Amino acid sequence: MQFADRSDAGQRLAAALGPLAQSDPVVLGLPRGGVPVAFRVAQELGAPLDVIVVRKLGVPRRPELGFGAIGEGGVRIISDDIVRRAGVFEAAIASVQQAEEAELSRRARAFRGDRPRIPLQGRTVILVDDGIATGATALAACAVARAQGAAHVVLAVPVAPPSAAARLREEADELVCLSAPAGFSAVGEWYRDFDQTPDEEVVSLLERAARQSGSLASSDVLVEAGGVALPGSLTRPGDTGALVMFAHGSGSSRHSPRNRSVAAALNRAGLGTLLFDLLTPDEEAEGSHVFDISTLAGRLVDATAWLRLQVPGPLGVFGASTGAAAALQAAAVVGAEPGTGIGAVVSRGGRPDLAGARLGEVRSPTLLLVGGRDTEVLELNRRAQAELHCESRLDVVPGATHLFEEPGTLDEVAERARDWFIGHLANGTA
Repeated sequence: MQFADRSDAGQRLAAALGPLAQSDPVVLGLPRGGVPVAFRVAQELGAPLDVIVVRKLGVPRRPELGFGAIGEGGVRIISDDIVRRAGVFEAAIASVQQAEEAELSRRARAFRGDRPRIPLQGRTVILVDDGIATGATALAACAVARAQGAAHVVLAVPVAPPSAAARLREEADELVCLSAPAGFSAVGEWYRDFDQTPDEEVVSLLERAARQSGSLASSDVLVEAGGVALPGSLTRPGDTGALVMFAHGSGSSRHSPRNRSVAAALNRAGLGTLLFDLLTPDEEAEGSHVFDISTLAGRLVDATAWLRLQVPGPLGVFGASTGAAAALQAAAVVGAEPGTGIGAVVSRGGRPDLAGARLGEVRSPTLLLVGGRDTEVLELNRRAQAELHCESRLDVVPGATHLFEEPGTLDEVAERARDWFIGHLANGTA
């Protein structure tokens, strides 16, 4: 069996994978050549598309021999048997892993940009490549997907040698391989067009897929608050009918890449979002308003009233840094009544303690997310939680510092915020 190109291979794979469309799968392409194949599979199945970025951990001075693999989200798989037989010491393991983590993070950012990876927990995951030679990368991808919580791992490839196919059937829950010719020598010989896939094509395909199936349409708006018009970006809700308003921290704006990354994850879950500037450019330049929590909270209260005229329905607030204090003060003012109040609050690396005496008046269910290495802010959050008289939870994200810059930590924030908002808003009563 020969394929015209990767798109043709993807279409033929999709036909074989058709029954899986009912299981709400996630399609993951192995970059780079697997992504064009995966894009066509995702389109045909109506499934979200992402990349799975893995890096093999090679034995020092014998890098072709892998003793393990790493993936996003802090996943590490080590073969103790190979480590023992190859005599790899712990210091060498740490050194190899550190170098590969840097490359993994670089590639993930290059391919995906600010978008968080699609969560795999409990999902059927279809791993797609354009073909398999040795199967080492595919084996690592299967292990990483399972470690990230995939409930059912399907490996789908157009062509593979019989020996690799047999080995991969043992690792994946299901292998879909269209051709396993006995005379296999190279993947490219089974394609008429097998040009190299550039990074730019991978990025373009992922962006197209996000627009088609993962992202909701957004529009520029002017939010009337505090007697001024503040620019923002409004994404209307999907099936949940709920919307989350973002309150950025000091020195930030509606363009915050971290907030926008979290917002994209909420959008994919059917939640609408509003990101807007809390201050005018002149107020930011003046500086005195940046830490004026009462002024910021007042803007959020006004924005809540404005927003309810645009998008009636359950409303939550996501606050970062000082924005979390403003969000809690605003929640204390407007209450948590369905139809008028704030139904849920999430704080990312926030300073809820700056909400002061208003903390005891908050009735909105509140989730406090803090990095495990952000020790000072963690203690301030513990004290603030003790002042809350509403449903609340303090979650510590292991290994994260204040800005959640470490690999996988912002993904964790997005996942926990999504679950909190859906749990408290998506029932349509908030």
